[in-house]
Amino acid sequence: MNTVKKIFKNKKIKIFICTVLCLCILGAVAVVGINAYMISFAKDYIIDAESLSGYDFDCIMVLGAGLWDGEPSPMLKERLDFGLEAYSTGCSTKFLMSGDHGTEDYDEVNAMKDYIVANSVDPDDIFLDHAGFSTYESMYRARDVFKAEKMLIVTQKYHLYRAVYNARKLGIDAYGFDREELQYPIYNDLRESAARVKDFFYCIAKPEPTYLGEEIPVKTASATLTDG
Repeated sequence: MNTVKKIFKNKKIKIFICTVLCLCILGAVAVVGINAYMISFAKDYIIDAESLSGYDFDCIMVLGAGLWDGEPSPMLKERLDFGLEAYSTGCSTKFLMSGDHGTEDYDEVNAMKDYIVANSVDPDDIFLDHAGFSTYESMYRARDVFKAEKMLIVTQKYHLYRAVYNARKLGIDAYGFDREELQYPIYNDLRESAARVKDFFYCIAKPEPTYLGEEIPVKTASATLTDG
């Protein structure tokens, strides 16, 4: 009797282990597949500096990337410099800074604006999205609050695929600016792989962002409406 119970118990353990292994394999395949699909989808909409002069964008969107002692982090400075390079080509006359201004003490977007203004951009041409708490939310708000129909997205290459994918799946005619960038830790790529999976499903379910608010069209409204 004990031998039968032992065999039965062993079979249950084997079934459990096989089930867990199968689920892990399926999960890994799903992650790799979603990442490959998102990159393949977005890469056709990533353009270089030489091509920018042939476009007319409603705005150049720069995505937040953290502050160091209240100033743009090195990664964020790089994005802002990319944005300034794109702006110099005349492909757009407006900026849309999208970042985290969730508390009074943490304000990405005004730090981004100050950096751009210090580089001779008219503050009246800089719109601020204070509730860009994630890439997905930034794109959703660009569409519904700022009414952007065609825009250039500026961020590092590893992040650009997801940003362009999100924007296009939300109905924006979005392109990414392809630039040479600094080298970043492999952690960024691993984190981004997981974020792509998350946003893949977000773009299917299309949940509303944390905040929406009144419409402030980048093409017709005054950027001063976003000051604060």
